[in-house]
Amino acid sequence: MGEQTSVKFPQEVLDEYAALGVDLPALFSAGHLGTRMGVQILEASAERVVGTMPVEGNTQPYGLLHGGASAVLAETLGSVGSMLHGGSGRIAVGVDLNCTHHRGARSGLVTGVATPVHRGRSTATYEIVISDEQDRRVCTARLTCLLREVDDAGRARTVADITEAKGRAEA
Repeated sequence: MGEQTSVKFPQEVLDEYAALGVDLPALFSAGHLGTRMGVQILEASAERVVGTMPVEGNTQPYGLLHGGASAVLAETLGSVGSMLHGGSGRIAVGVDLNCTHHRGARSGLVTGVATPVHRGRSTATYEIVISDEQDRRVCTARLTCLLREVDDAGRARTVADITEAKGRAEA
């Protein structure tokens, strides 16, 4: 459970990170929590991120998929899309997550598909639809991420930090 399969990235994204000396597929994962929960990313681009998660091991006391597990899947997929939209010079940090749970799932895999609602310079918002194996909608989520610039030392900076630094430099 949680073992990563080969993620399909667009070639231009692979090339961008390879030019920086980063092997994106080797670096990429759903994080420690996602791995513990069995999240697997199947496809990843700024336009669409697809991932799965088993229901088993991620249930609440009634045996249904835990709403928090759906939230983990949704935030993982939306964050990946936001990160790919921001490119190698930015990191994506989730600032708002909203989940509506439509039905329960008791077994099998759920699949999440994240698609952009808004992709701006400083924020990105994705809608994530999570469905069961019968293609019935289990959850609809929306995630907004702040895109933070990364400076030469690898530290994340907000757009406000950059504007403030430019103002000091011009003074």
